[in-house]
Amino acid sequence: MTSLPAGAKADSVVVLKGNRELILYADGKLLKTYPVSLGGVPLGHKQREGDERTPEGKYRIDWRNPNSAFHLSLHISYPNSDDKARARERGANPGGDIMIHGIRNGFGWIGRLHRWIDWTNGCISVTNEEMREIWRAVPNGTPIEIRA
Repeated sequence: MTSLPAGAKADSVVVLKGNRELILYADGKLLKTYPVSLGGVPLGHKQREGDERTPEGKYRIDWRNPNSAFHLSLHISYPNSDDKARARERGANPGGDIMIHGIRNGFGWIGRLHRWIDWTNGCISVTNEEMREIWRAVPNGTPIEIRA
């Protein structure tokens, strides 16, 4: 897989859950596509905390954690006001802490094998090498759209 050029910056991120892809764009042009693993129950929009679904909708990368339990992590601004309202109507907690991240610390040797199954609790996971690249290219505030 070709590395992103040094200094490349994305201005939008799209995740296609059905294709298991995370795509970086700059000025409407494709920068790079990454294969991903999703939540353990990947079909449908996240309904509540603990449902292991990856949310669908328009969000932002709103902060980052260099000391994550998973190799680096970028936080997705889920839940938004619509997500909270839908959860409240069902009497549920919408959950949170949805991230783009690498592999759990100490298990990086798994590499691409992690893609064999959807294993996260609703997050979007890539290899550690890919995560370092995404970390450099995606600034806080970048919009992210997660589609079915």
